[in-house]
Amino acid sequence: MTSIESVTLEVDDPAAARHFYSSAFGLGGQVRVRASEAPTTGFRGFTLSLVVSQPTDVDALFGAAVDAGAATLKPATKSLWGYGGVVRAPDGTIWQIASSSKKNTGPATRRVDEIVLLLGVTDMAGSKRFYVEHGLPVAKSFGSKYVEFDTGPGSVKLALYKRRGLAKLVGVSPDGTGSHRLTINGDSGPFTDPDGFAWATASETASL
Repeated sequence: MTSIESVTLEVDDPAAARHFYSSAFGLGGQVRVRASEAPTTGFRGFTLSLVVSQPTDVDALFGAAVDAGAATLKPATKSLWGYGGVVRAPDGTIWQIASSSKKNTGPATRRVDEIVLLLGVTDMAGSKRFYVEHGLPVAKSFGSKYVEFDTGPGSVKLALYKRRGLAKLVGVSPDGTGSHRLTINGDSGPFTDPDGFAWATASETASL
């Protein structure tokens, strides 16, 4: 089984990005940053999600992100599937903050239950086949709309979404060019997937 130890976000200002992620989300080693000046415009083709237990936890993280400089793309609201909202971090990464629960069961915390990397893909069947061949078993699949892989306990979760659908989900245009500004650090790299997302072995990025 392929696991994802961390993701590396390529940013213009690593010190500012580290400060944001520490202040807003309190994330540890699963989200790393490094300097990059690779050209990029518009939608970068992926989002990261913080999955939490209840709506008040969404509000706590959402508010902390905005206070730390994030821009609101979608305010946190109830929906058919739960409660959540979307922000864009100062480095340009889009974050979904969500809970499947619509009711609070306790005091607000900023505890994150899961980090999910959603890749926007052009050919769902081809990308699904590519990842299965690289050792990621399918955990959930909804035809050509969504695929989720089993990356093991404690790992960053990986899921695939159609690129245009993912952009619509987070409230941005699907148009974008240049670098994804993302490296996925797993235990079966290095390789690049059909949509240009780069994987590296975790040992290569351990010092970041």
